[in-house]
Amino acid sequence: MGRMATFVYDGDCAFCSTCARFIERRIPTSAAVVAWQHSDLDALGLTVDEAETAVQWISSRRRAAGPDAIAELLVDAGSFWRPAGWVLRLPPVRALAWPVYRWVARNRHRLPGGTAACALPQAERDRTAARPERSPH
Repeated sequence: MGRMATFVYDGDCAFCSTCARFIERRIPTSAAVVAWQHSDLDALGLTVDEAETAVQWISSRRRAAGPDAIAELLVDAGSFWRPAGWVLRLPPVRALAWPVYRWVARNRHRLPGGTAACALPQAERDRTAARPERSPH
């Protein structure tokens, strides 16, 4: 028996976290929905760059990123979500989904639930968090 699927998102991004909570509440996937910052990326076979670039779907049968990962999640959920995943897999829809996904990823800090931290790559977030507080004097 293969391992359970995992859907990986950016837990430091408020927009992504809001989407993940929606998935957990409304989409009955069998996948574990986890922030990459709280995941064993090596065990999942992911790099930080891959995790930062797009959501990821990892299962024993398939790996996918971005809208392809979302399609896998929807198909896995079954019910009325499955046809939406199938549609997202269709070549013409998939060809449109990637540019839309990239636009959302670049602009997620401007979207509802987004924050300024959503716009920063992880290395910059780490540097910002590590900076000592400045004294007012």
